[in-house]
Amino acid sequence: MLISSKMQSPKLMINHCKNVQYHWKQVSGSVRTSAASHLHSSSVQCSTTSGDDYQYFHKSKTPSMHFQKSLLRLPIPDLDKTCTRYLRSQEAILTPEEYSQTQQIVAKFKDGPGADLQAKLKLKDKANKHTSYITGPWFNMYLSDRVPVVLNYNPFMAFTPETRPGYSHPVIRASNMLVSSLRFMKTLRDSVLEPVVYHLNPAKTDTDLFRRITRWTPSAIAAYSAYAFKAFPLDMSQFVNLFNSTRVPEQDKDRLKSDPKASHMLIMKNGHFYVFDVFDRDGNILSPAHIHACVSYIYNDETPPPKHSIAIFSSENRNTWASCRAELLAAGNEAAIETIDTAAFNIVFDDVEVGMDPTKMYHTFLHGNGKNRWFDKSFSLVFTADGQVALNFEHSWGDGVAVMSYINALTKDVGERPFIHPDSQPATIDASQLVQRLEFNLTPSLEGAIDRAHQQYVQNTSALQVDVLESKAMGKKHCKKQKVSPDAIMQLGFQAAYYMQNGEAVASYESCSTSAFKHGRTETIRPATLETLEFSKAVSKTQLPSNSELRALIQECSKVHGNLTKEAAMGQGFDRHLFGMRKIAESEGGELPALYTDPAYAKINHVIISTSTLPSTAIGFGGFAPVVRDGFGVGYQIQDDALGLVVSSYPPHRDGAGFIECAQKAYSIIHQVISS
Repeated sequence: MLISSKMQSPKLMINHCKNVQYHWKQVSGSVRTSAASHLHSSSVQCSTTSGDDYQYFHKSKTPSMHFQKSLLRLPIPDLDKTCTRYLRSQEAILTPEEYSQTQQIVAKFKDGPGADLQAKLKLKDKANKHTSYITGPWFNMYLSDRVPVVLNYNPFMAFTPETRPGYSHPVIRASNMLVSSLRFMKTLRDSVLEPVVYHLNPAKTDTDLFRRITRWTPSAIAAYSAYAFKAFPLDMSQFVNLFNSTRVPEQDKDRLKSDPKASHMLIMKNGHFYVFDVFDRDGNILSPAHIHACVSYIYNDETPPPKHSIAIFSSENRNTWASCRAELLAAGNEAAIETIDTAAFNIVFDDVEVGMDPTKMYHTFLHGNGKNRWFDKSFSLVFTADGQVALNFEHSWGDGVAVMSYINALTKDVGERPFIHPDSQPATIDASQLVQRLEFNLTPSLEGAIDRAHQQYVQNTSALQVDVLESKAMGKKHCKKQKVSPDAIMQLGFQAAYYMQNGEAVASYESCSTSAFKHGRTETIRPATLETLEFSKAVSKTQLPSNSELRALIQECSKVHGNLTKEAAMGQGFDRHLFGMRKIAESEGGELPALYTDPAYAKINHVIISTSTLPSTAIGFGGFAPVVRDGFGVGYQIQDDALGLVVSSYPPHRDGAGFIECAQKAYSIIHQVISS
């Protein structure tokens, strides 16, 4: 799972850059026109609040994509180093006999087909300087996979609860989040969203002086002027698909579709699709009271759920969904589907209360009942009846950086200046003339397909188990005080827990952003190491070693994990490199090199412990399903004075409750050792 927005301290980035320091319804109606134009043509007055203070988050004098052209390109690692890193990771999860065999295979690969593939990869990269060597193959991997996106790809991130009295009502919270989202969207559309920059020392570089100098530096070398300040612009290419975007199912390979000129919003309730304009004809955001009126109208509409909701189709196998979509279009639903596809994003109102129960939240936000979701939209904000909210996003178009930039900005804006209050009155307009509830023509064949899809959906989602660990015994502050990496401690706990439960180490995954590079996506951190294995064996003994011995092991685990993280952030992992070479070999046909047919390669890519974290105060927790049937999906956070993880699994293949119990034991030991 690739939702991490982890951006590492760029000491290595500085070294990498030091030689270039000179150098982002109508309720009974149907859609009457294309989505790119406006949905209503009635005489109802559409009120707009003019003025930049409402229309924009801010107006950056530096264009949003100013640094994009000059970002460093994602490096292709040295083949020898990739092979060394690959073997070191394999040694932790293979038997001695398996490892010896893999060593021989890797040696032959390095001096034979690997060298040839490396040369071809470099040539291809040189011919495509506008992008990165991983971008094309990575998009193809996502879009060609035929499994449903729900449970297999789409993650969720639950926002922290709204604590201000009255502001958690779904209409108030949704209206405010919609208005703030539109402000972010317009700021991005008009290229006045401030570029995303990682400041190594914000006090010195997050300044007007930095902005003035970089703004006046030509875009062809602008990133280098930022590097000179030890500030690192991040890739913003994914922001293009954040709004007005969707994944379209097609046979064998899907495609991404967007319409940046579309002016309408999509809201789902009780399996119905509602749309309404949120921008006027001049591209200005309609007034908060106007938007409040439309949202309130939809929320209070009591139209019963349809017997057959097409929403379930977006949870289907992609080829099955592609066939159903073609049949939907042939049945006369082109305009309605187009309107869904091009909407700014999706808001979902669910008639369910989750309270503060993380398990209920998890199931609601990750999948729900399937009848009130459109999993193909770039993202959906899912609201419960008691005002909890989460973002569920389709993963092919992007990773955590663009999503988290939006989430953090959204949370800050809603928190600091909500435009709708508990005592606010919606605009005195006839919202029934402005809101359209989409109607669909369904053939008997489509109705049957909906029934089958729902049966399969219930079967798939009911198999998922969720277990939770929350502990205040240890947090980020304590780890740093003891001079160990908080993330390394979290990952060490997972490794020790699995070993306690199963007596072995297995393929594990933590995603790391490579957004410091042009069109960077993610690289894999492999948390299962020889060092974590040694610690896991030690704490699984009946008689524990001394605290000093265990502390030394923990320190070494932290050091190794830190180095792996830095390497990944610099594009120096082995996973994407081997993936890129494999794609070249596959494109040539014929027999694949032995490295790719070695059972050890399949083993390390059968990820049992898939983990991801999003360190943000805006997010309470997040989650995703295991990436393999016999695996765990571990969403985690370590806060200043607490840690938490939510573990998904598919019993009887894995025991999530047992894993949590072992993790609790592991963290207890770690805390006791580093505190002594």
